[in-house]
Amino acid sequence: MYSKDGENYYVVDSHVAIWDAREANLKNVHGKQFIDCFYDYHKNLSPEEEVWDYDTYTYYGGERLMKDLFQDGYVDHAIFQPALLTAFYNTGFGQTEEALALAGEHPEQLTYNHCYDPRNEQAGLEQLRRDAERMGLRGVKLYTAEWHGDSRGYKLDDKWSRRYLEECIELGITNIHVHKGPTIRPLDRDAFDVADIDKVATDYLDLNFVVEHVGLPRLEDFCWIATQESNVYGGLAVAMPFIHTRPRYFAQIIGELLYWIGEDKILFSSDYALWTPKWLIEKFVDFQIPEDMTEYAPITVDQKKKILGLNAAALYDLDVPESLRIPTSAADPGVEVAAGAKETVAS
Repeated sequence: MYSKDGENYYVVDSHVAIWDAREANLKNVHGKQFIDCFYDYHKNLSPEEEVWDYDTYTYYGGERLMKDLFQDGYVDHAIFQPALLTAFYNTGFGQTEEALALAGEHPEQLTYNHCYDPRNEQAGLEQLRRDAERMGLRGVKLYTAEWHGDSRGYKLDDKWSRRYLEECIELGITNIHVHKGPTIRPLDRDAFDVADIDKVATDYLDLNFVVEHVGLPRLEDFCWIATQESNVYGGLAVAMPFIHTRPRYFAQIIGELLYWIGEDKILFSSDYALWTPKWLIEKFVDFQIPEDMTEYAPITVDQKKKILGLNAAALYDLDVPESLRIPTSAADPGVEVAAGAKETVAS
């Protein structure tokens, strides 16, 4: 919990990871390119006093994560959103077993989401069923630009991807987090395009699609889609650190999101360990739209409370202390009729 000026904020960091990009885990030069790109984001968008040394950044482990998030970082609950990147790393980039074990030790503080690749077709579908049972999955993280053999990306509305989304509904995996943001070297920019969100959100109303990184640099495209699709949400990973380096740009991002999709569909995340939550939370609570940016309304305390944690808590049925609750419709996008549906579907 974070407290400031008599207000208390329940905080959910909805996008965190434990990764291993040490030299021993690099499969090829692309693994080095990937972590170096991450580190450039970290150095260039963090306050100087928050910058880690490179060796620590390549692997920090669970003990450091628990300290940075829960002891120092005001976080009440955090959600793992891993990326495997097995084409670049020997044991994968996201450390599944370490993160899963940590979540098992601290279920009141951590939720583990897993990942899948629909290009694994039937074998991957069977693995998803086993993972859902073993891990108790409520959500998954999809990386549509991940390399797979000769393929350098896929679309959410591809045939096998649709089959996996249908299986998620059957398994009760309702929260689909999708990386739709800046390119990370050596991945391809176009593989992160947001257009496929529009198609699957329309067709799968039982699923919540959380667009991580709010589509940056395609914010306008994302907003036009998300304002039409009630089950589309915006995750602020990568957008948040601009509150430090480019505060007017951040004001534009948050202002557009509040205008288009509203306060109940925006989720805070630090994208740990790209950045640590402490300084992001402090700056966000203090942040206000500049007075001369009159196209945007001021951000209220209640809006900040929803964004910092209450919206994600609603999606994941987290037990928020009664004193910290305010009404949010984050988990109730409304009633719509899916394309081709025979009856009304309530989300």
